[in-house]
Amino acid sequence: MTPEELKYTEEHEWVASPTNGSVRIGVTDYAQTQLGDVVFVQLPETGQKVAAGDSLGEIESTKSVSEVYAPLDGEVTAVNDALAETPELINSDPYGEGWMFEIALDDEAALDTLLDAEAYQRLIDENA
Repeated sequence: MTPEELKYTEEHEWVASPTNGSVRIGVTDYAQTQLGDVVFVQLPETGQKVAAGDSLGEIESTKSVSEVYAPLDGEVTAVNDALAETPELINSDPYGEGWMFEIALDDEAALDTLLDAEAYQRLIDENA
């Protein structure tokens, strides 16, 4: 299931439409399935300035450790503190309670550089 209203990166992250100038970011259902059971999440600091492609944290699972990247330029405005206690939210609700952080974008037009749901679905179909 690839929600139509989201944008996606080739690193299997989703980006929600801006709310009050910030976008919410998480990893896709495909990514959490590939990771396996998530046991630890390292998130960025609120107030941290980021550039697209910067490593912002890690997701540790029973299978591996994966980097989390900034999909766009901006400043981290919020992190999902619930993941410190219950990192498995990424597995159980990747598009909802399993969100990771929010970024105030330097340029909202940069959202147009991300994949739409159809293009992302093609990407994961090619990897299947």
